[in-house]
Amino acid sequence: MAEVPAPSATTVPHQTAHQTQHRTRTRTRTRQQTVRSSAPGGPAGPAGAPGSTGGSAAHAARGPRSVPGWLWSLPPVAALALVFLYPLALVVQQSFSPENGGGAFDAYASVFRSHSFREALGTTVWLAAGATVGCLVLGFVLALIIAFVPFPGAKAVAKFIDVFLSFPSFLITLALLFIYGTVGMANGLWTDVSGSAEGPFHFLTTPWGVLLAEITYFTPFVMRPLLAAFSQLDTAQLEVASSLGAKPARIIRRVILPEALPALAAGGSLVLVMCLNEFGIVLFTGAKDVTTLPMLVYGKAILESDYSAACVVAVVNIAISVGLFGLYRVVSKRAGA
Repeated sequence: MAEVPAPSATTVPHQTAHQTQHRTRTRTRTRQQTVRSSAPGGPAGPAGAPGSTGGSAAHAARGPRSVPGWLWSLPPVAALALVFLYPLALVVQQSFSPENGGGAFDAYASVFRSHSFREALGTTVWLAAGATVGCLVLGFVLALIIAFVPFPGAKAVAKFIDVFLSFPSFLITLALLFIYGTVGMANGLWTDVSGSAEGPFHFLTTPWGVLLAEITYFTPFVMRPLLAAFSQLDTAQLEVASSLGAKPARIIRRVILPEALPALAAGGSLVLVMCLNEFGIVLFTGAKDVTTLPMLVYGKAILESDYSAACVVAVVNIAISVGLFGLYRVVSKRAGA
């Protein structure tokens, strides 16, 4: 058997060097592929393809897809439509659909011709206007005293105004009933002193009693913006006017009142809107001869079961309130309230 010749000394080093270079090139290519596949947008595969490392890295770099803004508004709009707009639409529809048939505007014509509606509309307007004027005058005077006349407890009184705004309207009416009611404290004191069978205070069940209750309840709604306006007034103007010999009445007329006009307009507009829709004060005073638009809605719907007429009166009341509320928003924006 022929012997295999042993590799020469020059052949072995040559093969070993060739194998080492081959292994080095293989490791270098593997390392380069690893680096390229881990880089964002690398050529490991098409972007966005399943299992593509480069597409996943690019998607992670871009972040989650944002939700359109109009989608976020759908839940509150749907809730508002279900809770408020849908019942309001039913009221408007019922006002144009008389129960006894007829045209769409027959219910409106019948209500507008009725004496009770015209009387209720007039009573509502004059009570709201009178209460607004009374709140403006009383609120301006009280705000002046709290803001510019130093006395102990002025800050506590100003904070109580904020708390008073949260009171329900019937609570004030009940307080007035305890004082000026038929069996209230004032009449009880009169009968004890004079020995009369009854006291002289019976005005609470008249329109004047309703007016007093509304002024008492709604005056803080005028005082709050006035106090905010007075807190921003530069006291240096008052000091200069006083040093020049101006009397308090002139200072109020020439310096304070011009600064307070926007706040007065905003507070007066708000009080006017709230007085037009006030129901609890009229109901709790027991003024049977005082019928406002909210009381007429209650009477038509609950007592007479005339839902078409009640819806007509409600639509008129809503239209007046929305118009005045728009005016209030315009005035408040200009006043910065």
